[in-house]
Amino acid sequence: MKNIKITSEGINHSAIDLGIFDHLTEYSYMHPKRHQEVKGKIFVSDVLKASGAEISFQILPPHTELPFLHQYNKHEEIYVFLKGSGQFQVDGNFFDVSEGSVIRVSPNGKRTYRNNSENPLIFMCIQCKAGSLESFFVEDGFRSEGEIGWDKL
Repeated sequence: MKNIKITSEGINHSAIDLGIFDHLTEYSYMHPKRHQEVKGKIFVSDVLKASGAEISFQILPPHTELPFLHQYNKHEEIYVFLKGSGQFQVDGNFFDVSEGSVIRVSPNGKRTYRNNSENPLIFMCIQCKAGSLESFFVEDGFRSEGEIGWDKL
């Protein structure tokens, strides 16, 4: 299967290129609990050296589904749908999703999803510890000293 392309690394950053999202089928990972290869899904936090969130990207082929409900002990998940359409279930709630849909599910939410359409469903999922966000928007940011160096490219 395809390896993640690292485009830049430094003391304070890591950058990767997954390529065109329609080609996510070229990635896979071995599920640690089910001991099955999952095609079309890639976790990127390890390669990015992220310390506060797990991020994955997935392409779900037409007429396929995650065949089980799942929950977490500590992590909430945020799903961002990038292309296609399908359906999502949280607890007893069922609703449609499509490009632009964003869903947050708390750790206790029993969730699953399916692609009931004729086209691939592409989404990203961000996992982070529930309750760990200490401030919203730009409250944690501040202006840095230094030069912008676009002219050096």
